[in-house]
Order: sequence, then C-alpha cells, then structure tokens
Amino acid sequence: MSDGTGGGDGAPKLSGLVVARNEEARIADCLASLAFCDEIVVVLDRCTDRTREIAEAAGARIVAGEWPLEGDRRNAGIAACEGDWILELDADERPTPALAAEIRAAIANAPPGFFNIPFDHYIGTTLVRHGWGGYWGVRTRRVLFARGCKSWGAGRVHPATRVSGVEGHLQNPIAHYVDRDISDMLRRLDSYTTAHARDLRESGDIGTFGHNVRRIFSRFFKCYVSRKGYREGPYGFLIALMAGLYPILSYLKARLETD
Repeated sequence: MSDGTGGGDGAPKLSGLVVARNEEARIADCLASLAFCDEIVVVLDRCTDRTREIAEAAGARIVAGEWPLEGDRRNAGIAACEGDWILELDADERPTPALAAEIRAAIANAPPGFFNIPFDHYIGTTLVRHGWGGYWGVRTRRVLFARGCKSWGAGRVHPATRVSGVEGHLQNPIAHYVDRDISDMLRRLDSYTTAHARDLRESGDIGTFGHNVRRIFSRFFKCYVSRKGYREGPYGFLIALMAGLYPILSYLKARLETD
C-alpha cells in the first residue's frame, strides 16, 4: 500500500480512513490518492452499490454496518485503524502528491496531536476558494491526527469533534470535489437540512422562526462579504445563499415535518 516511506525502521504507521455510502463513482480515485498510506480502512454505511467490491480490489480493509449518526460511523472507522496516525477523508476528497510528502515529513517526529489541513473546493471542475462557511464548506479541517487524539460527537450532520494534543498546520491542500453542479448543491442542501432537522427535534430545542430568519442575512453576509465570496462571481453568491438558507430550512423541516 505504501511507497515504503512509512511504517518501517521506526517511522510512524499511517492509516488512510474513508467513510462512504454508495460511492462507486468516486471511491477508486480517492483510494488511489491514499496509496502513500501504510493501510487503508473503508467504512461502508448501508452500501447497496459496488463500493465494497472496488474498495476490496484496491486492497482496503472493510468495516461494514449501519450507523444512523455520522459521529458513530466515523468513530467506528477510527477504532478500526491500526496506524500511529490517521488521515480521515470522504470519498470526494483527494490529497495531492505534495500534501502526501508533507504529511510524511510532518508526522515523522511530531508529538501526539493533530494537524489542520487546508481544502481546495471544486464545483464541477471549477476551483472555488472563497466564501465557504456556515456548515456549507470549510477552509481547513482536522483530518490528520494521532491515535487517541480525535473523536466525534453525536449528530447526523457536521457533529462536533473533540481533539487533544499538540496542534499543527500543513500548507498543501486537499482537493475536495464537493458538488458536481448546481443541482448537486441543491440535493446536498436538501439532504443536510433534513438530517439537521432530525437532530434539532431530538434535542428538544429547534430554535425560533425569527432567529433563523435573521441568520439568513447574517450568514449570507459572512460568506459573501467577510469571507470574500464576491470574488468567486456567481458561485460565491450561490455558496452564500446556501449557507444562509441552511438554518431556516432546517428549522422549518423540524417544525413542520415529522421525519
């Protein structure tokens, strides 16, 4: 699996972890980008397509099951990894060769902890760097961490994480092919808000209509102006719009729907 730069002669062992559900169109490219890892673990959540077959052919170790909560399935994947360090990705994310080399160098002598890695987000083939936020995309994430230094909380979408140890920062980005087109963005908005509405109902506090209406404008302003989404033209406007709609749609689904 590895190119021989890790896992031997005292070098830290690196696990690549991918959590997937019906990702047969994207899993092969993702796993190929993790060839520099010493092992690859793929968590399959209720898959009904060829994701498992493709992952096994790539030499990945499979953890299959059903986890209604995102945090639970991610924690199951972390527990299955045998590496000293873990790189945790989704099927639409790709570490670049430059990042792979930087990761190997960073963990060679790093104390237990975690690294923040920047993300380059693509909509189709267009790189969109500015404007992300408000549960609609992040600029950096804590996806590289030593064993025992990261765990996920409860929640169906974007659960909180708990980290410990020394914090570090890497420079090379992960390429994130977040949406294929505008229709894909709308499907993601529908899926995310449905899941978040369930979390809100279960929490017993769905918020108020007025507060979530105000968040439309505050989140739009934050993404479009403060985070410079305007520099991305129409895509920046769309990102800010989706971020603004996320809380009010989640609230309305929690209030008006039962599932």
